[in-house]
Amino acid sequence: MAETAAPPRLAGSLDRGPGYDEDFLLWTERQAALIRAGQLELVDWDNVAGEIEAMGSRERRELGTRLKVLVMHLLKWQFQPQGRSGSWRSTINDQRDELEQLLADDPSLRREIDSAVRKRYRTARANAAGETGLPLKSLPARCPYAAEQILDETFFPGPIDET
Repeated sequence: MAETAAPPRLAGSLDRGPGYDEDFLLWTERQAALIRAGQLELVDWDNVAGEIEAMGSRERRELGTRLKVLVMHLLKWQFQPQGRSGSWRSTINDQRDELEQLLADDPSLRREIDSAVRKRYRTARANAAGETGLPLKSLPARCPYAAEQILDETFFPGPIDET
């Protein structure tokens, strides 16, 4: 039985490459190369679309995580003034800086700040209580800060009795 020759390969054409589950990094590189080369029939469109959606989810997750850490430190700053430190101030400033960069890169995330704070506040509150040793009930059940305050680099909440 005679072997059949492989179909001729056009100069500069790319093959599909490894599957999505075989080597993710190489898969991403190959998909980008296929798209750039205009070989759209070889693109793994279902997984490409899934990865694009996942990128948006990662950005939302990063927004929520940074807001959680920032709000936790604002609570600690306000409700345990005797524990204020350069480290707390640095964490507050760093989180605000990272949030500023994230929002500059993805301005549409700004509309999700209030929702993200609501979703992450319970954990921020519990973490603040755990780290300070304060009773959980001594911290507000709802986030006491507006989004504008949370992001405002000059906002550092004072003690409760401060006017």
